Amino acid sequence: MNNSTKVTYSNHTKYDVVVVGAGAAGVIAAASAAKLGKRTLLIESGGAPGGELLSGIPVDGAVNARGEWIMGGVGRELFDECSRLGGYIGPINDHRLIYYVAFDPVFMKIAIARVLDKYGVDLLLHSFVYDVNVSAGRLTSVSLFNKTGHTEIKSDVFLDCSGDGDISALAGAPFVKGSNSGELQPVSVMFRISGVETEPLLDFARNNPDSLALGESETMRSGRTDQELAESLYQQGQPVVFLKGNGPLLDKAIQKGDLFPTALIMIQPTSTVRREVCLNTTRVAKIDATDTAALSKTHILLMNQVVQCASFVKEYVPGFKTSALAATAPRIGVRETRRIIGEYSLTGVEVLEGKKSRDGVAKGCHHVDIHQDGKGQIRIPVANGGSYDIPWGCLLPKGLSNVLVAGRCVSADRDANASMRVMGSCMGMGHAIGVAATLLRQGQDVRELPISILRDALRQSGVILGGVY
Repeated sequence: MNNSTKVTYSNHTKYDVVVVGAGAAGVIAAASAAKLGKRTLLIESGGAPGGELLSGIPVDGAVNARGEWIMGGVGRELFDECSRLGGYIGPINDHRLIYYVAFDPVFMKIAIARVLDKYGVDLLLHSFVYDVNVSAGRLTSVSLFNKTGHTEIKSDVFLDCSGDGDISALAGAPFVKGSNSGELQPVSVMFRISGVETEPLLDFARNNPDSLALGESETMRSGRTDQELAESLYQQGQPVVFLKGNGPLLDKAIQKGDLFPTALIMIQPTSTVRREVCLNTTRVAKIDATDTAALSKTHILLMNQVVQCASFVKEYVPGFKTSALAATAPRIGVRETRRIIGEYSLTGVEVLEGKKSRDGVAKGCHHVDIHQDGKGQIRIPVANGGSYDIPWGCLLPKGLSNVLVAGRCVSADRDANASMRVMGSCMGMGHAIGVAATLLRQGQDVRELPISILRDALRQSGVILGGVY
């Protein structure tokens, strides 16, 4: 068959809703739309839906620093399914800035498949959208390629959950990248280590608080000393420890060349049965992840960092003596590329003050978190350990009438994006656009959807829009 020949996928080239990108935002967007009766297609370039949900890193931004859930809806259903499978750990406190929601990525992979199947989402893997068709500001179809060939998919509404804002950018939406000087946050890869003994690790943390990042927000510190916070970490009983790059343990290792320059080794639990943890530490800076060749070259660098760090913790961090490298994430983790310019752009000031909005359709609570080259990292908490609202306009790309975005590519300045990019807020935004897609009349401009109707529908679907700090 000639590769330029267009073929039909299954018997359906027309859907009510098409979601591009099956990361945390896209999975929830697709499930939310399908749950409300829309025939929905979820397109993913990789081999499985889930994105970073499959890497081992827990979900940030679903529970604020006061311990309040700020994410509801289908995202919570996903955690419930993971729990039924025996792979849910739940909210844990790092006694630094935030709560995480931890789980086993092996079971999360199954939970995602089950939730998508439950609501009848059509899933198309190994498929790359390379072009779009636009008429008078309206996206009419996307062109994708896979082993079947070239396929044109039409829809009434398209949800861009690609992470990089690929669909919006292809359709002509304006965007910006990184800082004013072009700086982008480093790329990373998560990895997991099994056979870790929790007691020796936490005992080390309790006896070496100067090597840990603790109490970086007043809400989390609550007047306690680092020693008292380390004791609380020990009493929590979970292997969640933040080793800081400028602390004596890591600083000495970096200076000796035993470890690559990094701001942190974040240790977080994934499986009690396997005594397994996920490590967040690798980094390669000065990479534009929309440059495929440049991103590909980081793969070997990141793999070598995985090996070096696994060897380092095995030798120098108590609890890892009999541990073994168990898995690496299925893909390179990208923190920052395009930010689509939307009808509203959230600012870092609004994030840090915990601003609420009458147009809010999702919430965020993660600190402003800008990873830098080497040991650098900016971490600034949201005021009073609370949350902020993500306005509807952040999800509406300028110049497009039937495209909605969710995930780290939404409209915000760089500081706000450094908070919104985490999975909890991405899942919340995904739910918002999934529900919104079901409320639009055929041919209706997304800007014409009354915010009061959308907010009411979101509440009815379990989304948390108020009642928390």
